[in-house]
Amino acid sequence: MHVSFALFADAANLSQEGKLNVLGVFDAVHVAAFPSVHPRATLVVRLKGSPADAGVHTMDLNWINPRGTELWSSSAELTIGAPAGTTGELDMPIIAAVDLPLDVAGDYAMRVSLNGEQRAEVVLHVRGGTPQPRPVGGLVS
Repeated sequence: MHVSFALFADAANLSQEGKLNVLGVFDAVHVAAFPSVHPRATLVVRLKGSPADAGVHTMDLNWINPRGTELWSSSAELTIGAPAGTTGELDMPIIAAVDLPLDVAGDYAMRVSLNGEQRAEVVLHVRGGTPQPRPVGGLVS
């Protein structure tokens, strides 16, 4: 089993047909002051596997600040059943709504592990303080 992709988004869901819908993908946020919390970020992880991956697996999430300190972690047990009559690739989307604690500016990492082995890392760039005006067409607005 492997991670096809992992990202942060504003929202995600599965349609009635089983399609993964993702809205508002982002990799950077700006907060007014620290400490802060980015509420209700949606972590989307798409796992791919084969029928041989059927069974019970563990998935761990670790939220790491720019200093390398783990701010929180979560562990879940995934039970994957083999679909009847297919030998093709299995598609297993994971959608998790998480609050992201932010204690300093810099690059944070959400580490995704399967069965104790890190398989993906999603980086979130965090800036803080009063935002500076952005130049528009060579002028500062």
